[in-house]
Amino acid sequence: MAVTVSLVLLFGLVLFFLLRSKTLGYGSAFIAVMFGFFLASTGASGPINNLATAVIEAIPNL
Repeated sequence: MAVTVSLVLLFGLVLFFLLRSKTLGYGSAFIAVMFGFFLASTGASGPINNLATAVIEAIPNL
């Protein structure tokens, strides 16, 4: 749960700064959000969460 909330905050901040710097338009941001929303409801959400957890757990070992 803590990893998921942290990743949501991280991606939210990145998206905010991309929009603020006008690197990413509002239409592209909407597409990115909708893609993430629909991806979360598929069977791919489990492996993606496992991959993100593995990467986060591997970072201290570098």
